[in-house]
Amino acid sequence: MAAESGEKWVLSVTAQTPTNIAVIKYWGKRDEELILPINDSISVTLDPGHLCTTTSVAVSPAFTHDRIWLNGKEVSLSGGRFQNCLREIRSRATDYEDEKRGIMITKKDWEKLRVHIVSYNNFPTAAGLASSAAGLACLVFSLAKLMNVKEDHSQLSAIARQGSGSACRSLYGGFVKWIMGKEDNGSDSIAVQLADENHWDDLVIIIAVVSSKQKETSSTSGMRDTVETSELIKHRAKEVVPKRIKEMEAAIAKRDFPSFARLACADSNQFHAVCLDTLPPIFYMNDTSHRIISCVEKWNRHEGSPQVAYTFDAGPNAVLISKDRKTAALLLQRLLFQFPPQSDADLNSYVIGDKTILKDAGIEDLKDIEALAPPTENASVQRCRGDVSYFICTKPGRGPIVLADESQSLINPETGLPK
Repeated sequence: MAAESGEKWVLSVTAQTPTNIAVIKYWGKRDEELILPINDSISVTLDPGHLCTTTSVAVSPAFTHDRIWLNGKEVSLSGGRFQNCLREIRSRATDYEDEKRGIMITKKDWEKLRVHIVSYNNFPTAAGLASSAAGLACLVFSLAKLMNVKEDHSQLSAIARQGSGSACRSLYGGFVKWIMGKEDNGSDSIAVQLADENHWDDLVIIIAVVSSKQKETSSTSGMRDTVETSELIKHRAKEVVPKRIKEMEAAIAKRDFPSFARLACADSNQFHAVCLDTLPPIFYMNDTSHRIISCVEKWNRHEGSPQVAYTFDAGPNAVLISKDRKTAALLLQRLLFQFPPQSDADLNSYVIGDKTILKDAGIEDLKDIEALAPPTENASVQRCRGDVSYFICTKPGRGPIVLADESQSLINPETGLPK
């Protein structure tokens, strides 16, 4: 058996997992331990080329205990959420053999082997951009590949859910539904794909990163307070969301943008209304968030039909979904006019992701932003220089993948430590 102590091999897997943005929100749990929600939710997976977590996981007989490094810093693995995911994956591990390297690991061996986990987000952590969703989904996906787990993505989503609720939706690309489930043990609280990323590839997404600071109220404690103190959350979960879920599924199936936008905006607004209905009230949005909503609402009203949908998670950052590239270019013009960068900024770092939208908007440098005219529907718009940290241009994207190229691993294959 090659899993005996004294041997020096390191076996590793590296994976990349996208984040997602809910268009029908999850807020509130019926079971804190298993992370079972009080309502279904629907999300759009974002292109991992622009927003993702990369995680390398490794095992070796030489490792003495489980360790994890997040964004370059070692953190404790003792938290219940990490432990839940590790326990569930280990219990499903199967025999593994690498004949070339002479490594044979049995199901029993996996229980004794310790893991090293190195994870990196290419976007702000804990700022309301669902970084924990991508991170925990990537942890579960990469560990499952390492330990030869046979369960499908839907079954893996139930494990990822126990790390971070919205993580279950990052196991798929495109449009994803998290079914709340009815069972007490959570076995039927899983994610399913409604449509892949190619189904509605006209959509373009622009994220205004208003603040990349950590939020004051974590989602976990915020949800707990809401469930305990808000009357509105009960009405939302029982009466409002079930109807919206059906309408949103139909809008996605038909690629009906006016319905999609109306539902996404209304649900985002109600989620934040529920936060305000909590005792003490929770404020995730700020003045800049409200100005962005006003900008979109005025434009949609002026055009007579929705051009752009907005949605805000538990943070001030705006996720703006345009019906097509032409509209996205016009949106970017409006955003850059109203929220220009600091005068010493670099356009290259102010608009990141898919930079071709800058070209569509006719913007090549900072001078082009200053030459923009105010939008016709809002000629007296106030310019708020420096209120947005940066913009990310992206689109609906694929689900998690294994990165086969060894050079992309975050773990040194000799030592099993971060590179």
